[in-house]
Amino acid sequence: MVVYECEQGDEAWHSHRIGVITGSEFVTARGVYKTGKQAGEPNAAAKDYAFKKAIERIGGKLLDDGFENWGMRRGHELEPAARLEHEVQLGETVHRCGFVTTDCGTYGCSLDGMIGFKQGGSEYKCFASPEKLREILLGGDLSGVMDQCQGGIWIAELEWLDFCLFCPEFAPAGSSLWHRRIYRDDAYIKALRADLANFNDLVCEYMHKLRAALGGAPAAPLAPASAPIASAALAPTDLPENLFANA
Repeated sequence: MVVYECEQGDEAWHSHRIGVITGSEFVTARGVYKTGKQAGEPNAAAKDYAFKKAIERIGGKLLDDGFENWGMRRGHELEPAARLEHEVQLGETVHRCGFVTTDCGTYGCSLDGMIGFKQGGSEYKCFASPEKLREILLGGDLSGVMDQCQGGIWIAELEWLDFCLFCPEFAPAGSSLWHRRIYRDDAYIKALRADLANFNDLVCEYMHKLRAALGGAPAAPLAPASAPIASAALAPTDLPENLFANA
């Protein structure tokens, strides 16, 4: 695990995300066609995300240049209030965290908080979508965020993570923050890591094909899908060089 002390959304935070497969997109990376001749193969959204990561790794820049939509702005603006309310409910301090990656730098997540000594973490969502709010609050359905939550537990080497839903509009009903503790599930994480390794192979394949299509230098042979991901310690200020392996 490598922890980068930075403010979420600042220049350093964006630079550490270049080419990295991030927790909020793990669910996208695992997307496959459910039926038809392509059943089990990466779906269109997964392929698009893999192609985006391939371009970032080749160019060394974020493809979207830090684009932020309304929902993301809402989350950033409300996060301090969500963290404060969470601290009140827990009765303990939630420490802010920047960006965390695996030792190899291939996968990362932006934990919203660390709780205790290498024990727990927090993830704050400030959804405004009635559909998402209803599914979670009334249906108890956390499937849409489970890849991100278990991924954060894996990457940050945690025992549990509090998933928190913050919505100031709910204050008159009793509380503006709803949270559930999600404990480490090693079987889930094993399956997640296997799927992400296959997705990373697709990113490397796209890098190889891009360079071939654009007349670049011949690329090294691609590692087989079953090959383990390399592990190397990162200097906090360096772009993860291993991201360009097999390119």
